[in-house]
Amino acid sequence: MSKLPAFLSSLLFCLMVLGAIPVMAQSSSAGNAPAVAPPPEKVAQLLKLLDDPEVKTWLQNKPATRLETAEQEATLAVEDIEAQARSRFHALRAAVPTVPSEIANAAARVRQQASEHGFAPAAILLLGIVCVGAAFEWLFRRTLHRTKFESPALAQAYAQFGPLIVFTVASAFIFFAVNWPPLLRVVVLYSLLSIIAYRLAMGFCRISMDVGGTSRFHYSRIRIFAAVLAIGIAIWSMCRPLGVNPDARAVIVYLFSLALFLVALETIWHRPFDRKGNPPTRTGNIVASLYLAALWLLWCVNLSGFFWIGIYAVVLPRILLGAERVTSAFALTRWSENAVNSPRMVLLVRGVRAIIILLALGWLGLVWRYNPNVIARDNPFLQTLIYGLFKSVIILLIADLAWQLAKSYIDSRLPSAESDVGLAPDVAARRARLRTLLPIFRNALAAVLICVAAMTVLAEMGVQIGPIIAGAGIFGVAIGFGSQTLVKDIVSGVFYLMDDAFRVGEWIESGSYNGVVESFSLRSIRLRHHRGSVFTVPFGELGAIRNGSRDWVVDKFRIRVPFKTDINKVGKIAKEIGKQLLEDPELGPHFIKPLKLKGVEQIGEFGIEISFGFTARPTGEQTAIRRRAYTMITQAFAENDISFAQPTFQVGGEEKEAAAAALYKRQADAAAQAAAEGGASGGT
Repeated sequence: MSKLPAFLSSLLFCLMVLGAIPVMAQSSSAGNAPAVAPPPEKVAQLLKLLDDPEVKTWLQNKPATRLETAEQEATLAVEDIEAQARSRFHALRAAVPTVPSEIANAAARVRQQASEHGFAPAAILLLGIVCVGAAFEWLFRRTLHRTKFESPALAQAYAQFGPLIVFTVASAFIFFAVNWPPLLRVVVLYSLLSIIAYRLAMGFCRISMDVGGTSRFHYSRIRIFAAVLAIGIAIWSMCRPLGVNPDARAVIVYLFSLALFLVALETIWHRPFDRKGNPPTRTGNIVASLYLAALWLLWCVNLSGFFWIGIYAVVLPRILLGAERVTSAFALTRWSENAVNSPRMVLLVRGVRAIIILLALGWLGLVWRYNPNVIARDNPFLQTLIYGLFKSVIILLIADLAWQLAKSYIDSRLPSAESDVGLAPDVAARRARLRTLLPIFRNALAAVLICVAAMTVLAEMGVQIGPIIAGAGIFGVAIGFGSQTLVKDIVSGVFYLMDDAFRVGEWIESGSYNGVVESFSLRSIRLRHHRGSVFTVPFGELGAIRNGSRDWVVDKFRIRVPFKTDINKVGKIAKEIGKQLLEDPELGPHFIKPLKLKGVEQIGEFGIEISFGFTARPTGEQTAIRRRAYTMITQAFAENDISFAQPTFQVGGEEKEAAAAALYKRQADAAAQAAAEGGASGGT
């Protein structure tokens, strides 16, 4: 025997030894069929015998015998598995040399049947059908340049799938119009299906490559992989109707699987740099190769369920990413929507993702249900766990779709603070309240969906959720008694929101805390001070709140002028300044009532105090208005020779004379005292 069959024989021996294990497990379980129920009289006799003390003593002294019997049965089961694996190996080894002859005999039977019915060979007929379909496809492609689409993605999809649809319709019409011989019909049918499936897969890959979901390197390798896979599936589907030996069919399938394995292995070791420019590492290539080999072995030993789970772990995320990019590109160019979080976009993208996951899950369910070597059928716990996982995935998909739709709708209804400029006060207040309440509702909805989804998943997995809910209730009561401050904060926050005491973006003051409301959680509020500091204040500590951002704001300020100032003239100046501020494009929209002179507030020791005031919208711009008013008043006073009052001090005339006399008297006293002291010293 040549080296290649010897290599295949050794490889197939290892694979068949592993593949025979689940087969024998099923045969062993099938052999343990339940016996027919005995009559009631014998059951009563058996119970009496079991109650006999001697029988009980004998049964208690026989554990070693039972253990030996179990060990013998296990040894026999292993020997049976080895015997069946060896038999399977020899059958496949003997079938390897017969594969060419089996294929030649099948081809001869097809040619003979075709000639008996007056048909040409299958290859010529298939080529003719393909040529006719290609001719119709060429006619259709000539009209592609006349069809214009606003969406590039839609134009690309039309260019890829339009000709394929025409080819499929033309080929199907010819196929169904001809009364084929049985064997020739099988060959033509599976050949056409493989061609159409290959072109359909390549169309999706081409669109994914155009939107950046697939690189050119991977596209070229996918073409080779898809071609080998399509040919292998077509030949495998033809072999049974054409009468090919089952062992030869198995060898053909293993050969095609080995070819696919080599294509995937070459892709791993020759892949280019990733999207970030990092080259593939040798360790990563080795790990990927081992993972690929493990998947191939799982398929070879007929563990299809685990094989597809391994495939999904690698391929499904890439398929979902490519589908999301293709769907987003189509939607953005088709609907001209720049907001990727709009409900319609979310429904489309998440809907396509959910459909792909459900199709993958359905295929896995079919493989696992109809696979005779599935392990879960022999273990009720594993069966419940697997079915629970299937249902849990569906539940999580529904919960995710509901959350994404609700989140996108809430975000679309959530207005920005910048868009409130120039709106009516009641409209701006309503939008501010929406900015305050919608985030809380969104967080509460997320918590409810998570709890409901988690409880449903646990119930589907076979967990009794009744005790969990009861325990959570008791735990919640204990937490409530142990953390009264937390409960107080939460309840206070609820009442603050019900009273509409503050909204996001408003300036409030409570005790020693003041600032603009940035956000709040269930138990605290976040205030941003005008100097940048952030206060996180629990609701229970807020107390009375002073809100400076509701409805309107009155701002007053005072200045001092000399007693001789003309107040009427100052009033006219204030009126003119108020008119100029109203005409200012930046500050004018914030006024409700313009700046004007309020009048004389009081008469001081060195001047008159007069007050100015204006009414503005609560947008926080009253400080800027006041600063601008100060500047304009200073300039207007200077232009009209009006000065500001300054403190002065005057000393009266009589006080001057008294001070001078006192000073003269002190000097005279000092001189007399000095003269007296000098005379006393001379006499001595």
